[in-house]
Amino acid sequence: MKEVVLVDGVRSPNGRAHAEKGWFRNRMPDELLVACYHALFERNPQVKPEMVEAAYIGTANQGGVTNDLGRLAWLAAGLPESVAANTICQQCPSGMSATEHAARAIMVGEGDIYVVGGVEDMDKAPKGMYIPQAVLDKYGQVPLLMGPTAEKVADMWNVNQDDMNLFAYWSNKNAAAARDAGKFKHEIVPVEGHDDAGNSFLVEHDQWIRDSMDMEAMKKMKTPFKENGKITAAMSSPLTCGACAMILMSREKADELGCSYTIKYRGGAMAGNDPTIMGVGPIEAVKKLLARTGVSIDEIGVIELNEAFASQSLAVIRELGLGTNAPFDRVNLWGGALALGHPLGQSGARIIITLNNIMKYERPDAKYGLATLCGGFGNANAILWERA
Repeated sequence: MKEVVLVDGVRSPNGRAHAEKGWFRNRMPDELLVACYHALFERNPQVKPEMVEAAYIGTANQGGVTNDLGRLAWLAAGLPESVAANTICQQCPSGMSATEHAARAIMVGEGDIYVVGGVEDMDKAPKGMYIPQAVLDKYGQVPLLMGPTAEKVADMWNVNQDDMNLFAYWSNKNAAAARDAGKFKHEIVPVEGHDDAGNSFLVEHDQWIRDSMDMEAMKKMKTPFKENGKITAAMSSPLTCGACAMILMSREKADELGCSYTIKYRGGAMAGNDPTIMGVGPIEAVKKLLARTGVSIDEIGVIELNEAFASQSLAVIRELGLGTNAPFDRVNLWGGALALGHPLGQSGARIIITLNNIMKYERPDAKYGLATLCGGFGNANAILWERA
């Protein structure tokens, strides 16, 4: 089996998915992905687009403006027609699934260079989706919705509001600190957008990060998903649009081309679970991955856990023995989706890019890095990287 290394990864800023206030309301999702494609090849001139075996891109909602976006954005970027593309869906883990599929293709010798990533626009893409009647009959429609699943997890795992507010506070605090220190400059590709007044400007930061978090005000927020519930908007990942892309390569090809890299692919694991508590899926995905690779949770120095909701994040963190309350010493060191946004299919790949940069620039002694996330309808995924 060939070794697989991550050569480079870039992403757009994450913008608010809002028809009037979103910085990317006048940009299409393919444009964000095109910007990532172009940046990858500009940053890595020794990698020519025609060398790429295929592009694997994850998207949760494959319809309308996000229809087969991996291929269409590739063509829109003016890249070689001879390079195939595969747009992949696993709900929120779609970008991670795309990464794993490409890594495995490299391992077995089907190709040496792949572009992988994810993209989502939660404003312009279709809002609803078809759910088979048999699924609705078994689970009910409301229990499958994201908000109610978060409420159910909070109750089943006894996660209280104070802990979730603290978690949201530290997500934003860590994200703002990372932004202000210029840590995201290693991964963010500036893209032209528009402010609230309609003025054009170069977007260089994620739109959702809150610089001021008033804990007392947070305690008074409404719980929209359940009367007298626990989950508020502050504890929920917001509607977002964004894209990202990475270059995966066999280690021998990377060395031949003179490409630098920090981490290599160690393995991945998908897991399914009850869709009405979809947020705790990473518990089983991570356990399966660690058993498969023979690595213990204590050996992992950096962890990126996508924050769909504070309730599911805390449930996963506690079940895996990573701590009790925020802040955590190895989980989401640069903030998470509560602050950075969660463009569904993009997030599974985005957290890999951030993981790579943390291991490269902030935690150079970490041997292993783990990225994991839950997904709609009980999908979960986890991926392990080892210092190369």
